[in-house]
Amino acid sequence: MRLEVRFFALYRERAGQTLVSIDLPESSTVADLTGEVRRRFPNLAPPEVAIVVAVNADYAEPETMLRPGDDVCLIPPVSGG
Repeated sequence: MRLEVRFFALYRERAGQTLVSIDLPESSTVADLTGEVRRRFPNLAPPEVAIVVAVNADYAEPETMLRPGDDVCLIPPVSGG
């Protein structure tokens, strides 16, 4: 399946783009997606930093199953006060 993945804020800067198409096998999870994103963009986030993923406007757990057409966004950690 092909998913359009949007990068926000720091991830957009590090990836050098706002949107990327990612091909994954059917029955892939958010963890599969983040693994592929890390492979393609190794400087996106350090390995110890969890990439926050929203699927269809809801935060998603690593085991969340993905479906064709899902709206997928990667959201970097926010700091400040």
